Amino acid sequence: MTKLGQPVSPEIENIRDSLRKVLNKYQIAEIDAESVVTGRDFLAKIWNMIIAVPLGIAIIDEKMSALTMSNIFYEIGLMQAYGKETLVIKTKESKVPSDFVRTEYVEYGSGFEKKLDQFFDAFFKFADHYDLMSEILENNPLLSIDYLRRAYLITGDKIYREKAENVYKAASIEGRAKNSVEALLIKF
Repeated sequence: MTKLGQPVSPEIENIRDSLRKVLNKYQIAEIDAESVVTGRDFLAKIWNMIIAVPLGIAIIDEKMSALTMSNIFYEIGLMQAYGKETLVIKTKESKVPSDFVRTEYVEYGSGFEKKLDQFFDAFFKFADHYDLMSEILENNPLLSIDYLRRAYLITGDKIYREKAENVYKAASIEGRAKNSVEALLIKF
């Protein structure tokens, strides 16, 4: 999530280049709203992308317009509402909205790639946390399956899909409608 349409500041381009190197190291695909063309509603595309990813990275720069910043923080809010992990990368002089002042961010500058490495080391450990949360919440199949979905999105490990199916079966809700929340959630 960042300024995509021209002109894009050289600093944003530099941040994206540095970030891309780190993402490649961790074998994480980079996508943004311009990398997918659906021919449909743009906001619906953004929502679908948010649902499909485990992590959203916002890049902000003090030169961005208020409208661009509003869009970025709207998307961060959506991600957080859906339980997705988020990371804010900002230039030194960038200001964040008051609701985000407590949000930890990575500042672009000296040690940037090292800070990203620290973030991704922690990020991949979230899958273990989500797996544990799923076990704790086994009596709540919706939350349990959701946590397993989050772990799967981070790692791609099929064991989380199998565990989710087991939670679904153990909950004795298999006879429910095919469009029940649980039946829809299990299809990740």
